[in-house]
Amino acid sequence: MTYDFLTPIDKENILEGQELHPGQIGNYVFIYDGKEPEIGWYDIAIVGVEEDRGSIGNIGCAKSPDAIRREFYKLFLPPVEKEFHVIDLGNIKQGETVRDTYFALASVMLELLVHKVIPVIVGGSNDLAFGQYIGYKGLQTLINVVNIDERLDMFENLNKQIDSSSYVLDILTHTPNYLFNYSHLGHQTYLNDSKAIEMLESLNFDCHRLGLIRANIEEVEPILRDADMLTIDVSAIRQADAPAHAQASPNGFTGEELCQITRYAGLSDKLTSLGIYDVNPGYDNNLQTAQLVAQMVWYFVEGFYSRVGDYPLTLDDHLKFNVHLEDSGHELIFWRSKRTNRWWMELPYGDKEKFGRHQLVPCSFRDYEAACEQELPDRWMKAYTKLI
Repeated sequence: MTYDFLTPIDKENILEGQELHPGQIGNYVFIYDGKEPEIGWYDIAIVGVEEDRGSIGNIGCAKSPDAIRREFYKLFLPPVEKEFHVIDLGNIKQGETVRDTYFALASVMLELLVHKVIPVIVGGSNDLAFGQYIGYKGLQTLINVVNIDERLDMFENLNKQIDSSSYVLDILTHTPNYLFNYSHLGHQTYLNDSKAIEMLESLNFDCHRLGLIRANIEEVEPILRDADMLTIDVSAIRQADAPAHAQASPNGFTGEELCQITRYAGLSDKLTSLGIYDVNPGYDNNLQTAQLVAQMVWYFVEGFYSRVGDYPLTLDDHLKFNVHLEDSGHELIFWRSKRTNRWWMELPYGDKEKFGRHQLVPCSFRDYEAACEQELPDRWMKAYTKLI
């Protein structure tokens, strides 16, 4: 049974005897107590993973799940109209080997995904994103992954063991392959080998450095709207806002920007899992990072309960725009939601049975403007290349 991998938490012990206000989230989250729940009744499941043996230079992050949930429970319910159906499934303990932990996480992931419950994973080291990824294997569909990290984590490990410096390479080369697109957000160029960046770009994957993302934070929204899985390394946040990492950097996203990004993720009709990794309580300052990550989860939950369901497209709810590019002869089809003003591009190419869910590419108004100026949007070209 999947639930055999889970260890229930003691809520009173987590809260350290503190009493909650009636409006705080801790009073509304169902705590898994060892009895198999009616899991399909819930929308979101919190899963902690106490594993850091794959960490390179940040041992101690296995202790973060309870620190994060303690701060999350203290936050107040988001002001949304929908009922709050969130379950805390407790923690996945370390397996005999790190791969055993990956398998346990993947098994829990698959069970939740099959029941259309969104896992919110709090780790543990960021190589657990590999376990998050292989949880999609049983769905037998191609998925899009977005990773937010200051480093690309694509070092080739000579001992063939997955760790926090190499796991992205393991995702990209995993067989069987069920990865359609990979987007890396927020890398800092001076921390990465340029050959790794070139490799991602040669595969028509997306690699957006920190400065470009921060200058146009709204452009992250279409990327997340196309994602099935989001993984966040807390080291992508600047040290002043998130000191709980042994290698925290003075540069990075601000806490407000990551909260905005996780809200975008929550709003995405397509996104089905979130993982936040590498919080190390031993380096935290007055629980600052634990509080920030708890707020990131809060914004994700608030975004989820604010979803409007404008994907997939329906003719009644969307306006169609055709743009003819004279030089290439391409006829670009754009769709705009009447309810949200969000944009998509339609790709009339490829095997519909295999690629059907990837033939509508989320985009921004800027992409439509570029097409009107006879410029082929980069998003369109990369997706088109994967389909033909």
